[in-house]
Amino acid sequence: MAGSGRDLDATRAWTKDQWRRALLSERRRVPASARFAEAIKLTGRLTEGRVVRRGDTLCGYVPIGSEPGSWQMLDEVADRGVRILLPIVVGREPLDWAWYDGRESLRPGPFGLLQPIGERLGPAALRIADAVLVPALAVDRAGVRLGRGAGHYDRSLALAAPGTPLIAVVRDQEVFDHLPAEPHDIRMTAVLTPEKGLRPLGA
Repeated sequence: MAGSGRDLDATRAWTKDQWRRALLSERRRVPASARFAEAIKLTGRLTEGRVVRRGDTLCGYVPIGSEPGSWQMLDEVADRGVRILLPIVVGREPLDWAWYDGRESLRPGPFGLLQPIGERLGPAALRIADAVLVPALAVDRAGVRLGRGAGHYDRSLALAAPGTPLIAVVRDQEVFDHLPAEPHDIRMTAVLTPEKGLRPLGA
């Protein structure tokens, strides 16, 4: 595993669950100071105008636990005139969506998530997005994303309009040459990391 000294050849035989355990363990080792610095850099990447611009709609998420990013990331983007949709977990159905209206508009939801309390717009609201930020544990250069295993994004991202950028947000060390994939996995078109910024995938 990149940055961990693991045997890269050995990881090729890992299952998704093995990858998840290893990646979550790696993230737990990242000092709070490093996570804070990475969150600041991600905020800068999002506000430099390559991902979204004033008047665009961004499907984002509120980072939890060791996920890259921060509250500041959403607020800074919103302050630049970008509308933000946040996901709402509805059982095993595709994600619902509602507008982000500041931190005070969020309430605890399933899996430790924070979700907006405003009007629910339905799963098809994803179609109005100009870009979609997708939380991930890792992504590979072909666009294969490894999530936490609940499948909410794989059931939802197929509803995005054709050509919409699907952007995995990970740490720089979480971009790999190869990850295990299944036929139902939705491929990412780009990755956003603190140091290297926005890069295309699958080309």
